[in-house]
Amino acid sequence: MDDVRIIDGDLAQVIKLDEGQIPLLSTLKNYSQKEIACFDVPGHVRDQGVEVLNNYFGNEIMKMDINSSPFMDNVSKPNGIIKQAQDLLANAYKSDEAFFITNGTTQAIHAMILSVINPNDKVLLPRNIHKSVINALILCGGQPVFIQPEFDEELGISLNISTTKVKEALDKNNDIKAIFLLNPTYYGACSNLSEIIRLCREKSVLVLVDEAHGAHFPFHQDLPPSAMDLGADMAAVSIHKTGGALTQASSLLVNKGNIDCEKVSQSINMLQSTSASYLLMASIDGARYNLISNGQEQLSKALNLSRYAKSKLNKIEGIKVVTTEILDSDGVEYIDETKLCINVKGLNLTGFKVYDILYQEFGVQLELGDLYNILALVSIGTTKQDIDKLIKSLDIISRKYSEYRSASILETKQISPIVRLNPRQAFYSQKESIDFKKSINRICAESIMVYPPGIPIVSPGEVITIEILEYINLLRESKAYLTDMKDKSLDTILVIKEN
Repeated sequence: MDDVRIIDGDLAQVIKLDEGQIPLLSTLKNYSQKEIACFDVPGHVRDQGVEVLNNYFGNEIMKMDINSSPFMDNVSKPNGIIKQAQDLLANAYKSDEAFFITNGTTQAIHAMILSVINPNDKVLLPRNIHKSVINALILCGGQPVFIQPEFDEELGISLNISTTKVKEALDKNNDIKAIFLLNPTYYGACSNLSEIIRLCREKSVLVLVDEAHGAHFPFHQDLPPSAMDLGADMAAVSIHKTGGALTQASSLLVNKGNIDCEKVSQSINMLQSTSASYLLMASIDGARYNLISNGQEQLSKALNLSRYAKSKLNKIEGIKVVTTEILDSDGVEYIDETKLCINVKGLNLTGFKVYDILYQEFGVQLELGDLYNILALVSIGTTKQDIDKLIKSLDIISRKYSEYRSASILETKQISPIVRLNPRQAFYSQKESIDFKKSINRICAESIMVYPPGIPIVSPGEVITIEILEYINLLRESKAYLTDMKDKSLDTILVIKEN
């Protein structure tokens, strides 16, 4: 579908968008093939300076790793091929504007929140948000107001937030500036975003969405609806996660009605390098073209492979795959079937253990493991051979560890935070390290989380409870990869210094 967009508000400058074009990728390729004597950065000077990189990356990649120039546009204030590529991306995602982001969706989330949240503004958000949101609140001084997402006891995972809880929170807090939502969660659960947006419009509350794991949503009818299509104000989208671009290639999408796009651009430029990677930006251009051209077919294949995997895996003793079953749960309106949440509780092995076994013994790399589950992403690049290898590996594990099934099951739970200081106040307060076991009722001064997915168990400004300590100890005993704390052994923990 063609579209017409105005460049820089000048009615005389219009371009007709052609979804079959790849303006940035094709121009970068042509530029790399020109015979040019380069006296600019980067210092490797195409493929002339660092042979080991040529050998590992290839000469063409090295030639395409360039810096901004008048001929190649500039991401800080694009008005040429980058602008054209961003407009095509906005068109594909049904948004008014799209900004290229080269430091991952973390940077997109930081820019999104910085552009609309002032110091002490309240932000309504689910507790199972990524650490980047807490860090964005440190940057801007916003005040989090948490909603607990619904929790699946059987799976041991947080789902998404219910419309009822959003309404209750909005009625209770009449000074909420914005709501921050996940569409989807790491495990593919989507709330009733359309109804939540309607509730927020009635209260003049901005709707910001972390759509890191939903880059593929607009390109197949069997997938959940995208945030932009439903009318959210802004969405941060990891084009690299499920859209096919290179790692760290992301986008910030904007619908203009309630948003100052100049402020958004200013926030991005505060956070993004002036030497943004052309390889990453061009990969967004190429991924967008592929999704427009081949997304329907590739995603149909991915969905069929996921459904095939589910049917086979559910026949393995001790294994249970859950996708559409959780649609009956509160807080779940849609589910992304390309995300296989494989519950291994019946094996009486933790997901962390199964994750390690699959990689170390079978050469199968999963997205994550938790106490009860492993998560496999079925994407546009997944093959039936990959799926069959996963099925066979889990079948062998099930038989090999069958004697463990009578042992006790670990208990996982949802933790409700007690916020005493906003994240920025906690970040700039004086701190001290104390014995981990003696930290109950102290205010935490650091984040502790399992990565992936990077959801904080405790964040700066929150009270450390016995429940939190017990859960962290359970994760330590389960060999979870805990991160972000100062003391990697967790013998001590960083807390706010008391007067």
